[in-house]
Amino acid sequence: MRLQQAILFVKDLDRMADFYSGLLGLKIRAETRTNSWVEMDGLALHAIPPHIADSIEIATPPVAREDNPIKLVFAVDDPQAEKTRLAALGVVFVERPWGGYDALDPEGNVFQLCPVP
Repeated sequence: MRLQQAILFVKDLDRMADFYSGLLGLKIRAETRTNSWVEMDGLALHAIPPHIADSIEIATPPVAREDNPIKLVFAVDDPQAEKTRLAALGVVFVERPWGGYDALDPEGNVFQLCPVP
């Protein structure tokens, strides 16, 4: 068995697709995209139905959803350089007592940068 894909349910599908494709470099599979679904390598975004999404408030800058039990981890060649690049683009990072490179996507989901194994 192997994990095929992670799915994030999101309020603003276009904004989140732009973030994960534009800033983090995940390639969107145009042939599977719909008005409520965006699929990338290893990650899919699914729009939260409007009647539910309307009740969700997203802060700017984003506030960490620390109670979310999921954290996406992205392997990069140089985590410090990637942190510097993303921070310059406005990505919010969360300071951790153990160090590490946790950051927030536009809706507050925490993701991590780690060295390529």
